[in-house]
Amino acid sequence: MPIGFIRQALNLMQEQSRRRTPHRVNQWFKWLSPGLSVKRWFLMSMAGVVLASLGFAIWSGLTPVFWVLELVRSALSLITNIMPYYISGPVVMISGLLLLLWGQSRTVGSITRVLQPEGNEELVDLLLAHRRLYRGPKIVVIGGGTGLSTLLRGLKTYSANITAIVTVADDGGSSGRLREEFGVLPPGDIRNCLAALADEEKLLTELFQYRFSAGDGLTGHSFGNLFLTAMSEITGDLEQAVAASSKVLAIRGQVLPATLSDVRLWAELADGRRIQGESKITKAGGKVVKIGCTPANPPGLPAALKAIEDADYIIMGPGSLYTSVIPNLLVPEIARRSPQHRYLKYMCVIL
Repeated sequence: MPIGFIRQALNLMQEQSRRRTPHRVNQWFKWLSPGLSVKRWFLMSMAGVVLASLGFAIWSGLTPVFWVLELVRSALSLITNIMPYYISGPVVMISGLLLLLWGQSRTVGSITRVLQPEGNEELVDLLLAHRRLYRGPKIVVIGGGTGLSTLLRGLKTYSANITAIVTVADDGGSSGRLREEFGVLPPGDIRNCLAALADEEKLLTELFQYRFSAGDGLTGHSFGNLFLTAMSEITGDLEQAVAASSKVLAIRGQVLPATLSDVRLWAELADGRRIQGESKITKAGGKVVKIGCTPANPPGLPAALKAIEDADYIIMGPGSLYTSVIPNLLVPEIARRSPQHRYLKYMCVIL
């Protein structure tokens, strides 16, 4: 019974080893993939070792070279006396290659465990994915609201060169309260975009999106909104606050406000009413015949304008036409640059 059990265990181990071997070999060959910038530095390191050894040998009068050659000659003579050269040569060569591969795989495994203690993904796969994402097209997404953050969650799997340009006209909910109490630009839509592009641990993103359900003055506020408000006070403006938050969340790409001006939306309806405030326009009903903002013609954020000029693709929306998409185009510099981009590959509007 024990012998049969041991035999069964050995067969199972051999079967698992056979299944793992093709995967491991495939992972090794991935290190030879173009674009990783690994092969050139490995060869340069080997050349450095050879040159350093040669320099040491010359400095010491070539004595180490002589003794190393003598040791190698003696070892080769011993091996060839035991086995013929046509057998011992391939055995020694294969042994050396196996030792090299074993040492390299252990080294890479140790690095992977440090970088991803709870992950199963191989380091080479992470590097390949990183290279692919950061060589992706430059995409600019213009909008606001829930639609923009939902779109960003999908786009970040295709490229890390994403710029989200977000409206700052929101005056409802937690953002509206913080805007009135602290005089800061509304952080809500920006917070959602940061969370959507986050490449950090899930717990940190959930913390940023956490909304208080109790507490005097805290009810309805999200932690991310309070964090961005505090960072705006510390750094001096929302742009710097978003940049600092982006580092905390390790986002792919960047999130930028369309303008740093305190923009307030207004709309004229077909029945003659004039509605002030983004949240009130949404609730007013009726047909919008004209929309604008106060102050008129706010200046665009220079970083946002630069991103539009460098973009390969520009996407507007998805989101509410009057309260998410058009508010960004009320910034004249954004409106002028978006459709007249000389080198733009593709532009689309999703409503």
